[in-house]
Amino acid sequence: MGLGQSVAQAQSAPVSAAPTPASTPASGVAATPNGPVTITAREVRSELDRATTAAGEVELRQGRLTLSADLLRFEHDSEIVQASGRVVVQRDQDRVVGREARLKLDTGAGFVLGPTYHFARTGAGGDAARIDFIGSQQVSALSANYTSCPRDDVLGPDWVLSADKLDLDFEKNDGRAEGAVLRFMDVPILGFPVLSFPSTEAPRSGWLPPTIDPFDSRSGFGLALPYYWHIAPNYDATITPTLATRRGLGVQGEFRYLQPSDSGKLQLHALPHDRSAGRSRQSFWFEHTGSLANAWFYSADWQSASDDNYWKDFSGTLPSLTPRLLSQSVQANRRFELGTAELEAYGRVQNWQVLQSTTDPITSPYHRAPQIGLRLTGLSAGLQYELETEANRFQLRDLATNDTRPEGERVHLQASVSRPWDSGWGWITPKVALNAASYRTDTAMADGRTRVGRSIPTFSLDAGLRFDRTTQLFGRDLVQSLEPRLHVVQTPYRDQSKLPKFDVGANDFNEISIYADNVFSGIDRIADAKQMTLGATTRLLDARTGGELLRFGAAQRFLFRDQTITALTPDGTTPTDGRFSDVLLFGSATLVPQWRLDSTVQYSGDINRFTRSIVSARYQPLPFHTLAATYRFARGLNEQVELGWQWPIYKGALRSGSSCQGTMYGVGRINYSMRDNRITDSIAGVEYDAGCWIGRIVAERISTGQSEARQHLMVQLELVGLSRIGSNPLKVLKDNIPGYRLLRDEDAVPTPTVNP
Repeated sequence: MGLGQSVAQAQSAPVSAAPTPASTPASGVAATPNGPVTITAREVRSELDRATTAAGEVELRQGRLTLSADLLRFEHDSEIVQASGRVVVQRDQDRVVGREARLKLDTGAGFVLGPTYHFARTGAGGDAARIDFIGSQQVSALSANYTSCPRDDVLGPDWVLSADKLDLDFEKNDGRAEGAVLRFMDVPILGFPVLSFPSTEAPRSGWLPPTIDPFDSRSGFGLALPYYWHIAPNYDATITPTLATRRGLGVQGEFRYLQPSDSGKLQLHALPHDRSAGRSRQSFWFEHTGSLANAWFYSADWQSASDDNYWKDFSGTLPSLTPRLLSQSVQANRRFELGTAELEAYGRVQNWQVLQSTTDPITSPYHRAPQIGLRLTGLSAGLQYELETEANRFQLRDLATNDTRPEGERVHLQASVSRPWDSGWGWITPKVALNAASYRTDTAMADGRTRVGRSIPTFSLDAGLRFDRTTQLFGRDLVQSLEPRLHVVQTPYRDQSKLPKFDVGANDFNEISIYADNVFSGIDRIADAKQMTLGATTRLLDARTGGELLRFGAAQRFLFRDQTITALTPDGTTPTDGRFSDVLLFGSATLVPQWRLDSTVQYSGDINRFTRSIVSARYQPLPFHTLAATYRFARGLNEQVELGWQWPIYKGALRSGSSCQGTMYGVGRINYSMRDNRITDSIAGVEYDAGCWIGRIVAERISTGQSEARQHLMVQLELVGLSRIGSNPLKVLKDNIPGYRLLRDEDAVPTPTVNP
C-alpha cells in the first residue's frame, strides 16, 4: 500500500489535499528497504507516491530511530527527511536536539544545526554549531564541546572539552578532537592540536594522559607519558617514558596476552643512568599461567631487581607482598583421576632474590632446584588416606649474609590414614601418620656424617560434640550452638638436633594451629608430643538467615610429659617442663548492625599476663562510610595501633543555578608504634566527588628502616566519562584502607589518548 493511499484513508476527508483537523492526529506508513516508516502529526499532506509533509507534533519512526519536529518533509524515493522547528533525533539512547535537520534514512547520513547532544555509550554530551551523521555509528561536530557534567547550570559545566571539530566513530571506538582545549572550572588546563580518545569503554591504541607525581622524597618530581598499543583483542602493550628530577630519564613497559589456555604479562622498568645512584638500574617481572589438554598445568612467576635499594626507591614497580624477597619460580603439575582417588604429580624450581641491608639483614630462604613430588588422596571403605613423597635440592646463593647453613638434598614421605565418623550431634576422627625423611648434605654435619635419616609416627584423635537450642534476644529469633572439642596427639621423641633446617618454621598460635598435630610447618622438625587440647566454641546464629552474629571460643593445650622439641627450642636443647600452654581466647561479633568486632587473645598462666592480642573493630553504616581500628600486642616485641577510615567530611550546598552537589571524603590509615612512640606507615588524603568529576589528594609515608622513610604525594583529577589525569592513588587506597570502596567503577572510565 502506498503512503499517499494510506494517508488519504486515515484522513476521512472529502478532499485528500485538505489538512487533518487539529483534534484528529493523522498517520501514515511506508515500506522501505530498512523497514517501514511511520509518521504521525496534527496535520499531514501527501503528494501521491512522491513526498509527505507534516506539521504539528510530528513524529517519524523507523526501527530504532525516532525523529520529532514541528515541521517535516519526507521524500519517498530518496528516503530523505527534512525537519525544522524543535528537532529531536533519537537512536537507541543517543539523543540530539537542534533547530533544523536533514537525514537520509537508508544510509543514516545527515546533519542537525545548532544541536545539543548526549551519547549514552559514554555518558557525556555537549553542544555544537552543527553535527553531521556520517552513518549510524559515526558523527562529526563543528565548534563542539563535550562534558559529562550537567549542562543546565547557569555557571556552566565544571569541566568541558572544547574542539574546533569533534569526530566520534562508535563502531571503531575512535574519538578525535581537533584544536582541543580542556577547561576545568572555566580555566584552561590542557591544550592539544589533536586529541584522540575512545568513543566507548573499549580499549584503543594511542597516547594516554600523562601521569604526574608532584613529589617523591626519593625521586623528586615525576612525569610519565604512557603509550597504549592495542595489538589485538587478546594482546596489548603499554610503553611509558618517564622523567624524575632526581634520577633522570627511564622507561617502563608492560606486555599482556590472553590465549584459550594461556595468559600472562611481562613488566620491565629501566633507568639507563640513575643520577642519584650513579649507575643503571632495572627490574623485571614475568608472570604466566597455562594448561594443556591432558590436564597439565604450568606457571611461572619471576621477579628480579638490579640492586638491594631498589625496593626503597621504586616500590611501585615490584608486585611482591614482601618487597625485599622476590620470588623466581617455574612449576608444573598434573592430576590423574584413579577411581575414588586423585594423584597429582608436580615439579618446581623456586629461587629467591633477597634485597639485603647492611643495617637490617634478613635470612634468605633456601632455593629449591628442583622440587619434584607425588601427592595421592583418596577415600575407600570409609578410610581417608593421604600420601606425599617429594625430592628436593636445597641451595643458598645469598653471599651478603655470609651464610654457613648446609646445602644438600632431602627426600621425604608423609602418609596418613584416618577414619572420620560425623553426624549431627558430633564427630570423631582417629588418624595414624608417618613422617620420614632422608638427608644428604654437601658438607659434614656436626657429627661428621653427610647422610642421615629419620622416621616419626604420630597418632591423633580429633573429636567434638554439637549442641544447639533456639532462643531470643531483643525479640529476634536466634539459634545458639555449643561445640566442645578434644584433640589428642601422641608422637615419640626422635633426636633431630643435627638435622638441617631447610624449610622449618614455627606455626602461628591461633584457633586452627592449636588443634594441629605438630607445632612446626615444613618437614624438618616434628615435635615430640603426648598432649591433649581442650576447647569449646559457641555461636549465635540468625534463625531466619543462618548468618553468624556472635562467635566466642577458648582452647588450651595440656602436656602429659616434658616436651623436648618445641617452637622455642626446635633442636631440643632446653626441654620444657610446663604442663599447660597459654590460653587462647578468640571471638567475633556482628550483633549490632553495621558493627563488626574481631579478637584473638593469648594469656599466659605462668606470668598471669596477656602475651599477645589482636583486637579490631569496624563500623560501616553506609557505602563509603567506614571506620576501622586495630590493636596489636606481642609482649616484648611490639605494640601497635592502626586506624583506617573513609568518611564524608563535607557535603556542599547546591550552587545557585546548578544541579551539582559535591561531597568530600576523608581517607587514610595510620600505623602507630606504641613501643617506639612513632608513626611507622601512614596514608592520609581527601576525595571530592562532584558528580561529573572527582578530585583526590593523598599523601603516603612508608617506613624503609628504623630511621628512614619514603614520602609520596599523589594528586589526581578524574573527569567522569573522559579520563583520569595525574598520579593514581587508587591501588594504594584499596590495598591499605579496610573496607575502602571506589567512588566510581574503575572500569567505567574511558581513557583518552593524545596525538602530538
